[in-house]
Amino acid sequence: MTTEQTLEHNKAFIRNHFEEFVNRKNSAIAYQNFAPDYLDRDEPYGESIGFEPAKQMIEEVYLKYPDLHVTIEDIIAEGDKVMVRNVWRGIDSSTGKKIEFKGFVLWRLANGKIAERWATITPPYEIA
Repeated sequence: MTTEQTLEHNKAFIRNHFEEFVNRKNSAIAYQNFAPDYLDRDEPYGESIGFEPAKQMIEEVYLKYPDLHVTIEDIIAEGDKVMVRNVWRGIDSSTGKKIEFKGFVLWRLANGKIAERWATITPPYEIA
């Protein structure tokens, strides 16, 4: 595979991860996509290791925002990393109000799996 093919493959992998993990609400994809020693540097509850904390976190998100949908606005790949700028939209199940939040997520891939994650995400805010 050429470097360009590898970068395109990595971007496609991350696009598919968001589609499955968030939009299709397939938390079990964590077992397939995350490395066993996956390191999430910006998990909401602090740094975590392994796929179980990520799986548990997204399942809590499914309950809070049952129709949550993420849209990737930009995606850039270099070396073993993929950076995305995305927008998340849904309805807060506790208030019934539409919300939106935005973020940047940097993923590091190794051996065909997600090995590491950094994220900066805005707090959810109401939208009309």
